[in-house]
Amino acid sequence: MKSYIPNFLTLLNVLSGCIATVFAVLNHLEWAALFVFIGIFFDFFDGLAARALNVQSEIGIQLDSLADVITSGLVPGVVMFQLLNMSQTGGWNMPFSSEATDTMMWYGGKVNTISFIGFAITMASAYRLAKFNVDENQVSSFVGLPTPANALLILSLPMILLYHNNEVLNNIILNPWFLVILTVLSSYLLNSPIKLFALKFKNWSFKDNGIRYLFIIGSLVLLLTLRFLAIPVIVFAYILMSLINGSGKGA
Repeated sequence: MKSYIPNFLTLLNVLSGCIATVFAVLNHLEWAALFVFIGIFFDFFDGLAARALNVQSEIGIQLDSLADVITSGLVPGVVMFQLLNMSQTGGWNMPFSSEATDTMMWYGGKVNTISFIGFAITMASAYRLAKFNVDENQVSSFVGLPTPANALLILSLPMILLYHNNEVLNNIILNPWFLVILTVLSSYLLNSPIKLFALKFKNWSFKDNGIRYLFIIGSLVLLLTLRFLAIPVIVFAYILMSLINGSGKGA
């Protein structure tokens, strides 16, 4: 019976991703972000449960990646689609522009075709997860940005728009060039050769896990002080710390 527990947690990740997708399509991006956070929570604990119960299985590995394609691949793609569309149609919850060019009708409104660039994130995430499943070296470290970290980066954007309400930040985030460049950067980071440390503790020694402790403590401080604005900072700090640490060496 205990062998089903990790897979059940993974299926809860699938469910969270499905709910997040519905909210993202309806442009309720704060609710989409919430269910992505919940899905990532289940994604973390399914592996933890499998190791604790010693019931790791091949089907569990495959199921985990399939769940991540939805929660950490499809949802951020839809969110980027929505953000790109907002950047072309007047901003959050504004009426679809009647003057927009190169558009098509979609759910009663107009969608600028540049918005579909956002799904490059979904394609890059699926490709990264497929590579991860056949790469036996990504056990104690990662090659390329993990899809949950990338999903958090993308989902932080609408949360910053909603809860920070800073005109400068709003103008940056809803700039189409910024969003297109971020999409390209995100897709590259997912499949880049950069080695990143994993937050997996083999023991509790500070000597062996110093970078992990520093990262976790620093992340908590940033979240308490910067709130949602901390998430992009944390993601890029994660990449920088990995590079300083010797491209994940010793992770």
